[in-house]
Amino acid sequence: MNQVIIITGASSGFGKATAELLATKGHTVYGLCRRELAGSNNITYCQCDVRNRSQVQSVVNQIFAKEGRIDVLVNNAGMGIGGALELATEEEIDLQMGTNFMGCVNMCQAVLPHMRKARRGKIVNLSSIGGVMGLPYQGFYSASKFAIEGFSEALSAEVRGFGIQVSLVEPGDFATGFTGSRRNSQATHDDPDYGPIFKRSLAIIEKEENGGLQPEVLARRIAKIVEKRNPSLRYVVANLEQWLSVVVKRVVSGNQMVSILRSYYKS
Repeated sequence: MNQVIIITGASSGFGKATAELLATKGHTVYGLCRRELAGSNNITYCQCDVRNRSQVQSVVNQIFAKEGRIDVLVNNAGMGIGGALELATEEEIDLQMGTNFMGCVNMCQAVLPHMRKARRGKIVNLSSIGGVMGLPYQGFYSASKFAIEGFSEALSAEVRGFGIQVSLVEPGDFATGFTGSRRNSQATHDDPDYGPIFKRSLAIIEKEENGGLQPEVLARRIAKIVEKRNPSLRYVVANLEQWLSVVVKRVVSGNQMVSILRSYYKS
């Protein structure tokens, strides 16, 4: 069955791969991104900054006016800022939390009235393994993903009775443009205490990401969720080592997990 699907952050990485795959399956896909792009096949690109509530509402209303329904929302838009939590600026924190978390909130609040009226719909929110465990020198990225986890769990409980299903996707490391577009804290680089440790940790982070899975792997999982009658709340999409780290997090003490993370990231 053809579905009307909105995907944020659709110009690259997970969003682009997912939009293209769902379009080939015959779905009507609207890709939201900050820059203007020409549409192709079954994909219509809409210029939209998910941090801007009025812009989000306007784009969603336009899509609904044209299609008469919104069946699926995939909240993928996101970015990362690396650095020490202590040295993060107000601007960096607002950008990280505004894009990853409030962008997700803005999109959900815009589509939910349409889904609730129809008494059906699916929302797929992109979290991260970093939303399951706090990653050193990616602290506010983790905080934004932890927020999405809690928000999505509560949202699922609130809207399931209206026929709306919510799923979380928790990717591990993937080889996308995310690594190259990460914004790193200059104050952390320059700090005599944090600087050398940050450089060492960042090298590990970037190596893992650049050697990670291809975005098409995640796109296939999202496509299955979209087409599944009763999807689960959570899906971990990662290599075996990272999948096991999620299992370990559930069974070890907090201090043990911090020690594992410190050792792995050499922090």
